[in-house]
Amino acid sequence: MSNNDIIVSLDIGTSKVRAIIGEISNGTFNIIGVGSADSEGIRKGAIVDVDQTVQSIRGAVEHAERMVGIQITEVYVGISGSHIGLQSSRGVVTVSNEDREIGEDDIERVTKAAEVVALPPEREIIDVVAKQFVVDGLEGIQDPRGMIGSRLEVEATIVTGAKTAIHNLLRCVEKADLKVKELVLISLGAGQLALTKDEKTMRTALIDIGAGQATISIFESGHLAAVSTLPVGGEYVTNDIAYGLRTVTDQAEKVKLKYGCAMMADAAADVVFKVNRIGSSIEKEYTQEDLAAIIEPRVQEIFQLIHQEIYRMGYRDISGGYVLSGGTVAMPGVLQVAQSELAASVRLAVPDYIGVRDPAFTSGIGILYSVIRKNRGRGSAAPGKKPVSRPKSSPAPETSQKTGFLEKLKNMFSEFI
Repeated sequence: MSNNDIIVSLDIGTSKVRAIIGEISNGTFNIIGVGSADSEGIRKGAIVDVDQTVQSIRGAVEHAERMVGIQITEVYVGISGSHIGLQSSRGVVTVSNEDREIGEDDIERVTKAAEVVALPPEREIIDVVAKQFVVDGLEGIQDPRGMIGSRLEVEATIVTGAKTAIHNLLRCVEKADLKVKELVLISLGAGQLALTKDEKTMRTALIDIGAGQATISIFESGHLAAVSTLPVGGEYVTNDIAYGLRTVTDQAEKVKLKYGCAMMADAAADVVFKVNRIGSSIEKEYTQEDLAAIIEPRVQEIFQLIHQEIYRMGYRDISGGYVLSGGTVAMPGVLQVAQSELAASVRLAVPDYIGVRDPAFTSGIGILYSVIRKNRGRGSAAPGKKPVSRPKSSPAPETSQKTGFLEKLKNMFSEFI
């Protein structure tokens, strides 16, 4: 396996930490390894214990390493949360080449110019996402490389986050002996993976419901327009089950995963299970209908809150419909409840890769997808960048590392995506 073929994402969620290894080979992109570990030290998407989070990251990475037989040294890390903010910006530069051909240096300079915005001291820029480029007044250009012009402008979205949250995330990954190649906004990556071109052009809501939070991402005119986060998710369902069945949270989670159904109409009265009640050694028997009676109201409430939040964000009409991702939406019946509560077209986002065909993997694969799209058209790696991993058996020399995997990407981007 060639070093230049491999990229690795790290998705740090409230219930699971996932490391996903992607391989680019012969114009195709495949998932070759997945490692996961239970999240410890994460509450509602925020890091509350650094040491426990570090151990979870190490567990996920080591799991992925064993599956593929490589040592992971660098990762692309997904970031999300209520601290994320978006703001519009514009950058303008004069084309530097004497022949007025727009090159990579001009793209970098105009992007840097767009970064010059006033920010509160507690906030930091995570990424700059170009909406469109303008060359000598000609609008609607997605990639101006190779065009002739004297004035280059960019209309961009600046992604910002709280310094405290960003630095705590970086600190945890670095303490796990990994280098952070880049932070990637999960909403952006998941949207690029899960939504069709038409859905991104129309007004579409991507709803990522994890264990501790639900992230709402609005796409329109081909771009990410707004992001919001609600502190509701699968943990609320688990806590309701634990309270309703009078059992411990760990057992409630297992019952939810094995027998959970969000629609009472779909639940079976003949599917029975037993749980140990708190304070007693006696097991009590319940049916799937009993479980659905607990789950359905909470799932309905989650989608009601999501609907209200979208209204609060100023979007009355979601003409492109809703797309659901995240581990919670994989439960039977969730799609039907969403369709009923949102009164619109709703579908699940399921990655089309062997071994990861589950909505829970949309975020992790979306990170990889975003990285590849972002580097489309670049001729070479940026100075100092290295490949994200190396085989355990033969460490790559420094000179070969600096060639980077982006050289490989250049040759296959015309075929990929």
